[in-house]
Amino acid sequence: MSPEVERFKQTLRSHAERKTNATALWGDRLKLDYATLYAEVMYRQQRLRDEHVGVVALALDNGVEAMLWDLAALFEGVTCLTLPPFFSAAQRRHCLEQSQAERVIAEPGLHAELEAAGYESLGEFWRRTFDGPPRMPEGTAKLTFTSGTTGTPKGVCLSAESIIKVARELDQASKPTDPQHHLALLPLAILLENIGCYAALYAGATLSLPSQQTLGIQGASGVDASKLLACLANRAPESLILVPQLLLMLVNAAEQKAFNPQFLRFAAVGGARVAEELLHRAQRIGIPVYEGYGLSECASVVCLNRPGARRAGSVGQPLPHVEIRLADDDEVLIKGSTLLGYLGDVPHADEWWPSGDLGEFDPEGFLYLKGRKKHQFVTSFGRNVNPEWVEAELTQRRYIAQAFVYGEAMPRNHALLWPHRPDCTDAELAAAVAEANEALPDYAQVHHWSRLEHPFTPANGLLTANGRPRRDAIVERYRAQLTEFAFSEGPAS
Repeated sequence: MSPEVERFKQTLRSHAERKTNATALWGDRLKLDYATLYAEVMYRQQRLRDEHVGVVALALDNGVEAMLWDLAALFEGVTCLTLPPFFSAAQRRHCLEQSQAERVIAEPGLHAELEAAGYESLGEFWRRTFDGPPRMPEGTAKLTFTSGTTGTPKGVCLSAESIIKVARELDQASKPTDPQHHLALLPLAILLENIGCYAALYAGATLSLPSQQTLGIQGASGVDASKLLACLANRAPESLILVPQLLLMLVNAAEQKAFNPQFLRFAAVGGARVAEELLHRAQRIGIPVYEGYGLSECASVVCLNRPGARRAGSVGQPLPHVEIRLADDDEVLIKGSTLLGYLGDVPHADEWWPSGDLGEFDPEGFLYLKGRKKHQFVTSFGRNVNPEWVEAELTQRRYIAQAFVYGEAMPRNHALLWPHRPDCTDAELAAAVAEANEALPDYAQVHHWSRLEHPFTPANGLLTANGRPRRDAIVERYRAQLTEFAFSEGPAS
């Protein structure tokens, strides 16, 4: 067991002895105190030891069981693969085959799928034997799959040392606000949330783990706002991890007096670019939001705004466990807690990880991201534009749910827009575009836009399973609309 993991385990043991009756885990119906949590994890650790396996996959909704098995795998030194609920059946099968997961613990709704994949049910485990050598680097504690831009999940292999080091740093970063109740909004299969839960347990806080159904969250991007707001009002968590769209939903609700953020002490936001105006709106209505930055290949969080060290629009200063520098082309390079390698590839050997993100530092060491290196387009005037920057400004307004911006070799940029509501008028969309343009330099502004007849979805091949646009596919399908006004004169429309 690595020193970081041993330290984490001893911390939980200390909580079990000193905070015997304090609530540790709170699921839909079940609550466990710290003493029971520790005992249950030790029992499951022994169950995994009896199975004599190297890889266990968890296909469980958020809840007490998911967290107990996750911790048991961590302490036993078994590689743990957590499967996102928004993955397709084909993606789940790909992950199981590639990882050679010999044991699966799954929700009842997946049992037929596992039988079809060659697994048999024995007790709480689904079992299967794999032939051939292991495909992941030695020491892999956590295997996290990202769908990327192609839709074929890619396995990132991480050590326990790296993961727990990040969890400890997150605990330290939030300590000035002392949150004692964290609620997991995102699936535990999302590495950021998984590590955030570890951080809450490190602090001896209550960890709320309502199911995604209880939260009103469906798939990668569907949210029943009324159910989510009701759950938050009932549980009154003091810390949350948000993606920008969830932050936007809470801000809109708070502005309409449908959400009271007074119980929140620390709300971390990441996963995609956050419009600076959205951060200002959040602060005005009392949501203590702290933007951060991370990537799976570096065990999630590497930068974070913190109490007393916050700059709106930045992703914060690097956490103590990493070093960050910029390459000659301004690509962000990261050293510390990097992956062991990709599943099936040779182990990663370079000290510095090329993030693929472009950035710049201010004099006080706050990092500002400028978008993805590979998504950058160059206008016919020679200006570099990262479309995600512009898209964030558009979608974090009141009317626009989806936006795609294109301007490669064109004098004017064009956006494809899908509204939040079907009764949204073109005039309201135009006003949102104009508002976003006010926050952008002229070369990045949207000069023309088209209203989509259908949204981008994984089903129509225009989104990945985790909600990212498939840019090449969108350009191919909408090339005529994107270039229709490229060289015309006149106002945006």
